Amino acid sequence: MHRKNGVVLLLLLGLVMPAAAAEKPPLAGWASYQAGDYAAAFLMFKAGAERGDRVAQYDLAMLYWRGEGVPRDRTLALKWLQQAAAAQLSSAQYVLAQVYESGDGLPRDMAQATRLFEAAARQGHRDAQVSVATQYYLGRGARQDYASAAHWYQAAAEQGDVGAQYLLASQYEHGLGVQENWREAMRWYKRAGAQGDRAAQLKAKALADGHVGQ
Repeated sequence: MHRKNGVVLLLLLGLVMPAAAAEKPPLAGWASYQAGDYAAAFLMFKAGAERGDRVAQYDLAMLYWRGEGVPRDRTLALKWLQQAAAAQLSSAQYVLAQVYESGDGLPRDMAQATRLFEAAARQGHRDAQVSVATQYYLGRGARQDYASAAHWYQAAAEQGDVGAQYLLASQYEHGLGVQENWREAMRWYKRAGAQGDRAAQLKAKALADGHVGQ
């Protein structure tokens, strides 16, 4: 349940396209960014951000954070990131939650991190679903709640997250937040195992061997 430092994650995160990209033209500046013309992308993202485009606000925040096409400026990065999160962009909510979780750029606030992870999770953001599940599982930034953890691990598991599949299987195996159910545990271990998780493969085999004839 370990996550990398927030700064590392922010540096690794890519820019995002509009959720309805297939239904409308790509965000202005996207082609320039893909071509490596960060200065041009910056100008177009900034114009879009100032018009209130939440995706442009997020992408502009990432340029400021990484110093692409503009000098690095964490204060401006957080300003635009917070605006995009307030506009309910799940990617921005997720990244801002990581900032609060790490305390790198803003005062560490685990409760706020949990709230933002959950807001993004409710929009179907898979990584946020895993993150908020972990918050509930550990009682970090929220009261410990195995049932809520299982709910969000299942949401992420159904989207194919192998770690969530393994953890959900473990909850079914041990009856944490869900009724103990070895068949469900084995089903999720098998799904994680099918994605190459060796530990899940071994757990599925052990469960099957232990319930032969039942």
